[in-house]
This record gives sequence, structure tokens and C-alpha cells, in this order.
Amino acid sequence: MSPTPQERRAARHQLGAESSTPKARRGPSGGRKAPITVETLVDTAFGIVAQEGYEALTMRRLATALETGPSSLYAHVVNKEDLDELLIGRLCAEIRLPEPDPAAWREQIIGVCTQLRDRYLRYPGISRAAFAAAPSNLETLRVAEGMLAILLAGGVEPQTAAWAIDALLLYVNAYSLEVSLVDRRVSRSDDNWVVGRDELLRRFADLPDSFPQTKRYAAELTAGTVDDRFRFTLGLMIGGLSTSERNK
Repeated sequence: MSPTPQERRAARHQLGAESSTPKARRGPSGGRKAPITVETLVDTAFGIVAQEGYEALTMRRLATALETGPSSLYAHVVNKEDLDELLIGRLCAEIRLPEPDPAAWREQIIGVCTQLRDRYLRYPGISRAAFAAAPSNLETLRVAEGMLAILLAGGVEPQTAAWAIDALLLYVNAYSLEVSLVDRRVSRSDDNWVVGRDELLRRFADLPDSFPQTKRYAAELTAGTVDDRFRFTLGLMIGGLSTSERNK
């Protein structure tokens, strides 16, 4: 009896899964095409996201790129959410985890978050695939395990560390999605929706007097690069962890 889609998904979460040799396919003209595998699906999906953005990635679009029907993809993945998990897992596999150092744990956790952000930004909007997803992919869990080890080495209480990982990953996901959306608007020359700092300063200066703080601190509100703000926010979040431990 053939395994169910759920059983196939569970098998991929074990080391050494999908070891069988896939069969070649015949193309429309009778020629032989490369076989479909999970790796082929993931590679092709990344290509679509890189060229067209994550919103363009559907099972039908993926099947078209592979010159097959959507139903044939379900021999390899359970559904679109399963494919999303594979994509995020592939990106997580590239992340280098440091040996936890109690003296450098703050920079280490920022470094892991920065690596994840940089991988998300290579594929416009792909961090959307990580929202509301329970981690079960081995590589995704490997990153979470590494982050937990770093926080524990820094003296963060286990429950606080567990919730902090959720908050940090949520911020990285949201930040990456926002940057991708802005970049796509810029690439489409949608200048009406992408406002530069000079224009923001002008608009703030023209605000009525009922916005005294915004007018007075306009320079501060618009200062810094997106990378400056990313690291600053992570620093605030991690600093809060340190404070919570001191207050126990």
C-alpha cells in the first residue's frame, strides 16, 4: 500500500529521507525530461520567487514551470504549506550557528537573525512562508535549537528564551517582508508609494501644530538605514531579556 501524503511528509523529517532513484519523465514531444523530486520542486520554486516574487508561487505555477500537471506534485509534497516549509528549511540549512559563548551571546543571536534576514531578502516576500508555521523541518529546528542554546548560555531563563525566539523570528520575518514589498514597489517605479527621507522631512515640517513632537524630532524619526534600525531593534529586544533576568 502506497504511503499517504502525511506519511511522505513525516519521512522527509527523518535524516536520509528520499533515497530512492526517481524515474525519468517523457516530455510532450516524446523526449525524456528530468525526473521530479522534492529537490527539483524546491529549486524550481526558488527560481519562481526570485524572478516573480513569493506571491506568484502557486502549485499551478510550479507545475507549469516543471511541464507537468499540479496533481503530479502531490506525490512529493502534501500541499502548498508543505512546500513553504521546505523552502524555509532550505534557507535555514545555510545558516551557520556559532558555539554558544556566554561572553558574546548578544552578538551571536543578532548574527543568527541577520543571517536569516539576508537569506529571506534574496527571495522577495518569501518570509511570508514562515508566518503561522509550526517548525518541524529538521533545518528549521536546527536553527531554533542553536538560538535556544545561545540564549541559555547568556543566562536567560528557559521559558523567557523560548518565547524570545518566537518574538525574534517574528520580527525578522516581518522586517524582511516589509523590505521586500518596498523593493518591489521601487522596481515597478511606483514612486507615489515609496517616500524618501527628504520628502518625509518636508511632510513632517508641514504638519499642523497638533503634532509638536513629530515636527520637533523629525530628524530622529527618519534617521538611520534599514540595517541600522534592524540591529537597533534586535538590540532592544535582547536588552529586554537581560533586564528581565536582573529583575527576577
